Amino acid sequence: MGSTAHAALPRRVAGALVVLALTAGTITAASLVPAATESPGEPARPALLDTTPALAAKPYMGWSSWSMQTSKYPGLNPEGRHSYLTEANVLKQADAMASKLKDYGYEYINIDSGWWRTMDWERPAFDSYGRRKADPVRFPRGMKAVADDIHAKGLKAGIYVPVGLDKLAYGGGDVPIWNAGDCTTADIVYDDLRSTNGWDNAYKIDFSDPCAQKYVDSQARQFADWGYDFLKFDGVGPGSGRRGANYNNVPDVAAWKKAIAATGRPIHLELSWALDYGHVEDWKKHSNGWRVGTDVECYCGTLVTWTNSVDDRFDDVPPWTRHAGPGGWNDLDALNVGNGEMDGLTQAERRSYATLWAIAKSPLYIGDDLTRLDAYGLSLLTNREVIAVNQGASPPAQPVTPSDPQQVWAARNVDGTYTVALFNLSGSPADVTAHWATLGFTGEAGVRDLWLREDLGRHRDKITRTLPAHGSHLFTVTPYGEPLDHTRVEAESPINTLGGRASARGCSGCSDGRMVGNLYWGGNLTFNKIVVDSAGTYQIKVTYISGDARTAEISVGGGATTRHKFPATGDWRTLSSVHVPVVLKAGENTITFDSGTTGYAPDIDRIDIPRP
Repeated sequence: MGSTAHAALPRRVAGALVVLALTAGTITAASLVPAATESPGEPARPALLDTTPALAAKPYMGWSSWSMQTSKYPGLNPEGRHSYLTEANVLKQADAMASKLKDYGYEYINIDSGWWRTMDWERPAFDSYGRRKADPVRFPRGMKAVADDIHAKGLKAGIYVPVGLDKLAYGGGDVPIWNAGDCTTADIVYDDLRSTNGWDNAYKIDFSDPCAQKYVDSQARQFADWGYDFLKFDGVGPGSGRRGANYNNVPDVAAWKKAIAATGRPIHLELSWALDYGHVEDWKKHSNGWRVGTDVECYCGTLVTWTNSVDDRFDDVPPWTRHAGPGGWNDLDALNVGNGEMDGLTQAERRSYATLWAIAKSPLYIGDDLTRLDAYGLSLLTNREVIAVNQGASPPAQPVTPSDPQQVWAARNVDGTYTVALFNLSGSPADVTAHWATLGFTGEAGVRDLWLREDLGRHRDKITRTLPAHGSHLFTVTPYGEPLDHTRVEAESPINTLGGRASARGCSGCSDGRMVGNLYWGGNLTFNKIVVDSAGTYQIKVTYISGDARTAEISVGGGATTRHKFPATGDWRTLSSVHVPVVLKAGENTITFDSGTTGYAPDIDRIDIPRP
């Protein structure tokens, strides 16, 4: 029947955190500090010793201009496309953050796309070296003055640049590169002027020519001299809706990492948007954060809506979860939960939005108008217990149940407790239950409600809540029971039955080196001789591989089927696990995983049956 395995209760020790910090791609080395401001044309000055902590030790917290400058909400952009983005408005948000949110850890004020464009978005401005310069209407005092004012409030300043050489900065190839000898824009791009980035509005940079790195260096030097602490690097591929050699911007990201380090100023490098999972190791190596999905904004009469595209993140996040940690984090995009009507969400949706961002350990950067936060929004953004979940040393949460309308996400914390979130993603109220068995223990546990900041006493074996449409609850669960043992049953065991196209094959990461795949168009796998001592509902743990989210029809003893959607694992080599409930009779049972006649199910490594 398979071997018996004790339920694993992983521990995240301090040493593991140190290793992750060293491998997650922190931009600035520990030996550097900000260099003194230079005038254009001067060589870079030597950097001094630095004792500041590494960047992105925790997900960053702050505000970004993009959500408001792209919304059609009345009054936000009355003077033209993205006209909200002005020096006055940015500093107004900085004032509000300093007075309302700084004490809770929010610190970055990030200026997004368009700071170099006219109000009609038609005429970008560049200096004599092909670098962007501030539009004099939007930012009449220039970008350095704005950064200085942000710093004076005890905050940090962020700026934005897209991938590649803007086609309008090319200047026929005759534009010189700052501090680069005879280099011109003709030297830094391919001879065929191939385009790149998510909008194809830039020429792809050819890093085989040393002049190319010099151009990136010149931009990084400029941002450092202006005093910026954060850079959003946008339109990065593979990703941003683009594929192919023209859109492989890994060399660009690597060049920016190198250029930032050379400035001697710690600058957080954040990548956008919808980055390709296949290059996750590159993003981790060269940056401090990476967007895992498309824009969260709806570009409509509000900032966001639930279906465009807040709810998409529940499917986007799972494959990325294991890659987040000190030095680099999964970026779910802006958090717009503070303004009520402007957000375009119900109160339940606002709390679920904030809950997912917190447990996924996404950066918490607000896209709302901080001068107009309502009482409920302010309570969401300033709940210290929820912020602690996001900023603490424990790992990001991940689904412990399938990606069905009712979901449970959890993470084991460094102190042995669990962070547990319940979500109801359906359009009507529903009960959602977290079973302690899915966390690896049985018996009693203490429960604390983090949003309400109150203890709920001890609960045996589970906690259930009736949630409104798109609602959620967030708990800390403290186990008082015993670890749960499981009986492991391998999918490829000879006692099982394979139907249709299903077949067993090798799998380097699987528990016995093999798994069952080809579960599609009627392919199925039946686990035979599943023996339990007593009848009841069992939370079986299913370990599987699925490059994309796939659905399986699960039945016991040839009875009625229940469909469950398994979250994507990101590729066809990586394993993940979720728990599904099955009702077993005392004695011998069969459990079948079926693709359905036209569907696709995940590859199955094994199941683990809890032993009471």
